[in-house]
Amino acid sequence: MALINTQIKPFAANAFKDGAFITVSADDIKDKWAVFYFYPADFTFVCPTELGDLADHHEELQRLGVEVFSVSTDTHFTHKAWHGSSDTIGKIKYAMIGDPTQEISKNFEVLRENEGLADRGTFLVDPDGVIQFTEVTAEGIGRNAAELVRKVKAAQYVRSHPGEVCPAKWEEGEETLAPSLDLVGKI
Repeated sequence: MALINTQIKPFAANAFKDGAFITVSADDIKDKWAVFYFYPADFTFVCPTELGDLADHHEELQRLGVEVFSVSTDTHFTHKAWHGSSDTIGKIKYAMIGDPTQEISKNFEVLRENEGLADRGTFLVDPDGVIQFTEVTAEGIGRNAAELVRKVKAAQYVRSHPGEVCPAKWEEGEETLAPSLDLVGKI
């Protein structure tokens, strides 16, 4: 995607978190890892399964120093209503950003202009505000938060170990690669 290795754009938006309305901005993630988890709409079908799965992995992401933000073009008021009416959504402890102006969805290039909804897009932003990975799936394809955690660990490992890269299916503690001329054609 064209957004890989680019700086996130400034934004400010209202969100629902921990029973309160808050304002979230790009300044809130300076010097932090952050996941932006876009989804089409509240009160739908696949979305609550994804957000619930993400909630189940939220503590692990927090231990990794990652701030988590779900984003849809709904309002923060709608997020509060959904949080209060669904057991699955009620377990969410991360910020649920409302993007009714569609600014954030446009910034991350996941807005379906003709519908006013966001695609299912996941973005990992490093402490410098640079997008390290992105995943976008079609409407009916739900994401896997365990795989998100694996990718976060790989991105953090690569950042803290210059000159090393993580191969396919890499899990924490497994061997990495040190790209060199000697590896060309040997793998």
